[in-house]
Amino acid sequence: MAANNRRMSGKKGAQVGSGGQRRRGLEGKGPTPPAEMRKGHAKQRAAQAKARRAQGRTTQRRGGKSASELVVGRNPVVEALRGGVPASTLYVQQFIDNDERVREALQLAADRGGINLMEAPRPELDRMTNGLNHQGLVLQVPPYEYAHPEDLVAAAHDEGEDPLIVALDGVTDPRNLGAVVRSVSAFGGHGVLVPERRAAGMSAGAWKTSAGTAARTPVARATNLTRALEAYKKAGILVVGLAADGEAELGDVEALDGPVVIVVGSEGKGLSRLVGETCDVRVRIPMPGGAESLNAGVAAGIVLYEAARRRS
Repeated sequence: MAANNRRMSGKKGAQVGSGGQRRRGLEGKGPTPPAEMRKGHAKQRAAQAKARRAQGRTTQRRGGKSASELVVGRNPVVEALRGGVPASTLYVQQFIDNDERVREALQLAADRGGINLMEAPRPELDRMTNGLNHQGLVLQVPPYEYAHPEDLVAAAHDEGEDPLIVALDGVTDPRNLGAVVRSVSAFGGHGVLVPERRAAGMSAGAWKTSAGTAARTPVARATNLTRALEAYKKAGILVVGLAADGEAELGDVEALDGPVVIVVGSEGKGLSRLVGETCDVRVRIPMPGGAESLNAGVAAGIVLYEAARRRS
């Protein structure tokens, strides 16, 4: 009995249990997940790479998006809001002097609806605008979602019409782009095509010049303008380039009443070499007054009017 007591006296006190952890550990972790769901597995990496490629193709098909833009200063902000430029947020400096332009900007943003009003300290607005003279007002313009070049043709076919498209080659002034968008809308065109690089995009300036027509006239963006024009040609669309030394006069081109893409170059350099060689015909606009060239917006408007006249 003494020995038994000695053995019992060597035992420790109450032990803390495992809380069922050991029992759950014996139950297993369920069925093994597929290889595509196992972190670090080769098949999972391959599946993720495939998904990224598919997302890239989708973005390319849609034409992609531009970066967001900031309109800075009291007068530019008011003019952008008056012109119907899309906006997501109006930033107003704390303790700002409440003059007529500030009141109008706030009223226009409130009337339109869908524009967030944010009050921010001056240092924050300085940081956002990289130190520009914002005068206490900053308007954020959301990214523009470009169409794909094929979407312009599809839109024309959906309406039962022959495509009438304007392509811009080397036009870098957003006001010219906005003017072309306005002319395309006025004369029943189906959209505008611009290159992705070294060209004007749908900025706030382009939106303002378009006088609201950019909301209903799509602008497509091509990674390579020459290849996009070649694809149009394969689809049976005539590619007409405007050039001061063109071999045909505008009035002599009968094909304007059919499917056509009008290519307009920059005012100074005109069409680039590759784009000019891709055109089916190069056309000149008669100018009895002796002017050397027209800006892109005016030139496009003249040819669009002629095309619309023949189609009516």
